[in-house]
Amino acid sequence: MRKPKATKQKLWQANLRETGLLLREFRQPVLIFSIAIIGLGILYHFLAIQSGEPLYSLAESIYLMLTLAFLQPNGNFPHTPILQVFYFLLPIIGVGTLAQGLAEFGVMLFNRRARSKEWEAAVASTFRNHTVLVGLGHLGFRVIEKLHEMKEQVVAVEQNPSKDTFSSVQKMNIPVIQDDATRILALENAGVASAKTIILCTQNDALNLQIALKARSINPKIQVVIRIFDEDFAQSLHDQFGFAALSGTGMAAPVFAAAAAGADVTNPISVEGQQLSLARLTVKPESQFAGKTVGYVEDNYHLSLILIRHDHETDMHPTDNKILNSGDVLAVLGGPQELNTLMHENG
Repeated sequence: MRKPKATKQKLWQANLRETGLLLREFRQPVLIFSIAIIGLGILYHFLAIQSGEPLYSLAESIYLMLTLAFLQPNGNFPHTPILQVFYFLLPIIGVGTLAQGLAEFGVMLFNRRARSKEWEAAVASTFRNHTVLVGLGHLGFRVIEKLHEMKEQVVAVEQNPSKDTFSSVQKMNIPVIQDDATRILALENAGVASAKTIILCTQNDALNLQIALKARSINPKIQVVIRIFDEDFAQSLHDQFGFAALSGTGMAAPVFAAAAAGADVTNPISVEGQQLSLARLTVKPESQFAGKTVGYVEDNYHLSLILIRHDHETDMHPTDNKILNSGDVLAVLGGPQELNTLMHENG
């Protein structure tokens, strides 16, 4: 299957970034080699003067060392034994250093499986306005699937993902940062600074809160969707920090996906065996149902539109023929999947 152009562009960006990272790893060997060439050039210049075979300048001595290192001498072979040593020693140093450096660089560049962590971080660095998901457990993986279906850009963070989960997520072209999400570096590698949303799906309330606060310290504008098992604690977090704090009990993955897309959504309740949630959303200019009627939304998305707020006026019982306009605030009751679809088509 042919990859979309955007994906190919990101792969090129990831390749360039990763190559840059690799080159930075070789800064120290290059620096040592440069110091050696300059130092030996200064030494050769001094010995050449003492031996009565001086070169024109110090710069020429350094350049001679460089050419000797790459088997391209630019001067006449000296008569003094101590100077002759340079002509035999420098090629060995140069060829050995060059061969080892190229071999190591080639292995690191092409053996990405051995450097999976670096490659995933390089891919993640190309994302902007994306969603960061922490925790690839059962719920986290299902949320990833829903976001992928919505064609959302996602970066996952999981310290020890299972092989099956890691492989499944990679098949969706979603990078996985294998690191402890409580570390600032892990969140930075996931691109939290440029992300629009972070979803915390681990099974530890305190851990989720700790990561959420660190994410906010990196990006104060990031939207936080946090899994909290204690419903009272979830309400407190919503009131105090503005987090979309959702109780983990009976929670469906599409509700997390809808919350990540910007819906203010409640925990689902069970009515005759069906999970229903109440969501609040604002109709966007690019929404696929802007300009459509209430009846059209209810019939096509299989949910109930129970309130419309337009120009500071509230309609608690909108009629089927009422037109929805950009900027209208809606209160919608429906199942997690239906709300998920509605949010996706709202742009």
